Amino acid sequence: MEQHPILAAVDLGSNSFRLQVAKVEGEQLYMLDGLREPVRLAAGLTADNYLDEAAQSRALAALAKFGERLRDLPPEAVRVVGTNSLRVAENAAQFIAKAEQVLGFPIEVIAGREEARLIYMGVAHGLPQSDDQLLVMDIGGGSTEFIVGHGLNPLKLESLYMGCVSFSARYFPDGKITRQNMELAELAARSELQNIVADYKGQWQKAIGSSGTAKAIAEILELNGYSRSGITREGLDALRTHLIRVGDVQKLGLQGLRPDRLPALPGGFAIMYAAFDELGITHMQLGLSALREGVLYDLWGRFHNNDMRDVTVQHFVRRYHVDVRQVARVSKLADSLARQFLGASPCEQALQVLGWVASLHGVGIRVAHSGYHKHTSYILANADMPGFSKKEQARLSRLALAHRGNLKKLQGLLVDEEDCTLAMSLRLAALFYRNRSDVVLPVMTAHFTGTKYYLSMESDWLKLNPLTEAALQEEEKQWKWLGISIQLIKK
Repeated sequence: MEQHPILAAVDLGSNSFRLQVAKVEGEQLYMLDGLREPVRLAAGLTADNYLDEAAQSRALAALAKFGERLRDLPPEAVRVVGTNSLRVAENAAQFIAKAEQVLGFPIEVIAGREEARLIYMGVAHGLPQSDDQLLVMDIGGGSTEFIVGHGLNPLKLESLYMGCVSFSARYFPDGKITRQNMELAELAARSELQNIVADYKGQWQKAIGSSGTAKAIAEILELNGYSRSGITREGLDALRTHLIRVGDVQKLGLQGLRPDRLPALPGGFAIMYAAFDELGITHMQLGLSALREGVLYDLWGRFHNNDMRDVTVQHFVRRYHVDVRQVARVSKLADSLARQFLGASPCEQALQVLGWVASLHGVGIRVAHSGYHKHTSYILANADMPGFSKKEQARLSRLALAHRGNLKKLQGLLVDEEDCTLAMSLRLAALFYRNRSDVVLPVMTAHFTGTKYYLSMESDWLKLNPLTEAALQEEEKQWKWLGISIQLIKK
């Protein structure tokens, strides 16, 4: 992939939207510019998980500002990720369509564990080298991520469905803080934490807090004399007493507490307090980096042959014991056909997607050979796949489902011309190698006119392989279900 001197990341968090721009110099990223808009997207989620109009308006206004800053950057140099609120919102797709128009760049909604991985990548790059195993905690607006890692490598990744905005709205809706609602919020957080306590407790030597909530709490503790450095258990106890005694976020009178942080403070505090209790934390340092820096480093890696998506694909190949010889056969032929169908200047990103799905098209065989493409499709849509967005996983799933069997099931799903071409190439490659052996294939030429696909090959070879010829004739019928024409030309 072509390298770019300037990279940008946009984090569409449940509390704040953040933009970070960085300059690439050799093996380093230097942060140049950053913007933050307190959108509080999670506060706009209704009881039935729809983003209300007010939250959408705040978000679109923030993205218009970001779009102006990003206007001159190429699409490949910008990555935009959405987190928990866009994962759970029922009308996320409709909002994202509007948001992409305003921002001018595509938006990826990432899974919780992928968010955790990127957070750790950002935090780890901002810390000095150490032999300590780290616990990184990131309280967001709608979810909280916990990661245990060593060096630059995350070892355990979890995302829990609790955040400073959602908890504040649920337990402190009017900004009033009582002992009772604080205890209820802490109990709810402790209940969520039970999912990870057994795996996490005692597995780290140093705790790191990242993002706004940890930073806000640390500043309050230090500036008000509750802690000398960072977040301590004693400091949290003192702050908890103060919050309950005052009883109203508007009257706290705490140094270092920004007005835009007021509404989300009690919920974020309850989560932090519960985490100290359940995970045995006594002191937490602040990390200087977070999700947006992690996105930048991940994007930078894609230009330096260090794409996490490639690592994930190879991991799945090993995990599901995929036949690597069959992968090599199918991948090579599918790539050759796709390059011919796509024309003189094929999209390298499309060919990269084809390579991934060709490598993964057989993972479902480990579940059951019958209908294995359906199992493959389900796995690719629902598995944790580090590096991939939910949209990318959906695309891989769709192409895997299309690579064999009846195409009628893909009516209304396989409509993009590029995806049709990738599916066509993969189907034909799998068809020619259906006996999973090193057969000698004839010279094939392929082209696409914009309305019709053509495949040319020697008639003598087809006469010697009547099963393949019959399969190709059936292929013509299958594509008609999607309104697509393919013609076999015998030379």
